[in-house]
Amino acid sequence: MAEENTSFKPSLGLVDATMLVAGSMIGSGIFIVSADIMRNTGGVGWLMFVWLITGFMTLTAALSYGELSAMFPKAGGQYIYLKEAYNPLIGFLYGWSFFTVIQTATIAAVAVAFAKFTAYLIPQFSEDLVALDLGFLKISPAQLLSIVVIVLLTFTNTRGVNSGKIIQTTFTLTKLLSLLGLIVFGLIFMKPEVWAANWGEGMWDLHKLSPDGSIESYTTIAAFGAIAASMVGSIFSSDSWNNVTFIAGEIKNPQRNIGLSLALGTIIVTVIYVLTNVMYTGVLSLQEIAASDKDRVAVTASHVIFGNAGTIVIAVMIMISTFGCDNGLIMSGARVYYSMAKDGLFFKKVGVLNKNAVPEIGLWLQCVIASLWALSGKYGNLLDMISFVVVVFYMLTIVGIFILRKKRPDIPRPYKAFGYPFLPIIYIIMGIAFCVLLIIYKPEYTWPGLIIVLLGIPVYYMVARKEPAAAE
Repeated sequence: MAEENTSFKPSLGLVDATMLVAGSMIGSGIFIVSADIMRNTGGVGWLMFVWLITGFMTLTAALSYGELSAMFPKAGGQYIYLKEAYNPLIGFLYGWSFFTVIQTATIAAVAVAFAKFTAYLIPQFSEDLVALDLGFLKISPAQLLSIVVIVLLTFTNTRGVNSGKIIQTTFTLTKLLSLLGLIVFGLIFMKPEVWAANWGEGMWDLHKLSPDGSIESYTTIAAFGAIAASMVGSIFSSDSWNNVTFIAGEIKNPQRNIGLSLALGTIIVTVIYVLTNVMYTGVLSLQEIAASDKDRVAVTASHVIFGNAGTIVIAVMIMISTFGCDNGLIMSGARVYYSMAKDGLFFKKVGVLNKNAVPEIGLWLQCVIASLWALSGKYGNLLDMISFVVVVFYMLTIVGIFILRKKRPDIPRPYKAFGYPFLPIIYIIMGIAFCVLLIIYKPEYTWPGLIIVLLGIPVYYMVARKEPAAAE
């Protein structure tokens, strides 16, 4: 085994940290989920409202996390904040959910998205083909390629944070410029008649829009449920912005740069997402957005803008986007398991750094679980289901700011939550409304995630009894 390093090396500057925030957020969601949002809401005004409200929530949470990151500038991020604000059990339940599904299933989903769009260029990688038939399980070339991507990026990140940094910054800048290019070309070649129809009098009509163009009205209460269901996709597309907090031990001047990178990264992505949806509505009718083949709105729009070459353009863009996104997820995720191991709540060897000052065993363990999710084919359903849990943990963390101000007033706070207490309170109210509406109208999005979290309670007591080592 490689020799142990006792501490992380601060190697990431503000630009690197910002690219990690933006790169971890932008995966495949922005290219796909607007189709489902349009089917649920039926109007351009509501499509934009869902993206704007998600952007507001994301930015509010990110600005609030800046205070916590300045107080606890070390590896583990949200796990550390929850442990400090509440107790080790709450921190563990987040880490448990993160390891079993939140991070690992997201890594799998993003890697399979990479493989699916590779199949546009190289049909041999199609998800519809069978590469291995094990009887009880049929494995497609897309799944095998996704595992190759996960293993390759894991290996790269075991070579040290600089290797991951180069991939992250390069791919994130490339996908930001590519998305901006798509937006610019889309707005140049937009169709005035389509724009006028989409943004006309009916833009705030809220109804269910079927791919065949038929419309179904909502009751007033059901309309709120439709908006909450729509936000599952936009929240998933905007998630993982907090990954930079996990890698705090490797960021230069973390008290300043983590909070700044959270603000800059989330603002950049929110603006890009809103402009992308404006572009969609300039080139596609509402029905074309709702009826996009396999929900691939960006492919439909790109075909209108670039003709037959559009499919190739968007396939390359999504390959770049998902590859860079997975790198950020893989790089940051293992730092959470490292912090848990240091607290005696995970395998002891995961708390050891290799000669390159990275948690190699944690990286490979994450790789195994993510690869199993890629083989299972079930990650997509799970990701929808855990949006509820992700928002619950975000709310708990933001409530933790209020708790820590009372409980630990002595800790230096070089950066304080922007808009405190009003913006954090607004986020908490909006988060509660989102979760309650999902419980009422979309229980299939809530109970599986809750079960996964609750399964962590007996695991915690078994691990805590076996490993009585407390926090550092």
